[in-house]
Amino acid sequence: MSAVSRLVKFTIGDVELTSEWNDSETARLLWQALPIESSGSYWGGEIYFPVPVDAPAESNAQEVVEPGTVAYWATGSCLCIFWGPTPASSGTECRAASPVNVVGRVLNANALPKLQSRRVRVEVADE
Repeated sequence: MSAVSRLVKFTIGDVELTSEWNDSETARLLWQALPIESSGSYWGGEIYFPVPVDAPAESNAQEVVEPGTVAYWATGSCLCIFWGPTPASSGTECRAASPVNVVGRVLNANALPKLQSRRVRVEVADE
């Protein structure tokens, strides 16, 4: 996969997000599972949803991430997108319930606070 081909589109209700994924093992497993349709849940400034991928926590998994981070939560086999504080956060940080594997970042993160729908589709973005 070239860097350009790792652009992934999330459609959450009527909001479209474009993300760029890294070349981690978890990102490659998720990429191979695309397209994914799921139903999301909100946890403060995070949406998470189950995906058909079973990957372990990577050695560099982390609990605190930057706004706009796309991550895989191994504990729940879920993909997560963060934009603000969660119930586990201290202050304004984005904190997961437990360590997550960072797989990418949302390029138009300013759209994240507009999310309301639970319907999620994840697919390869048009180049």
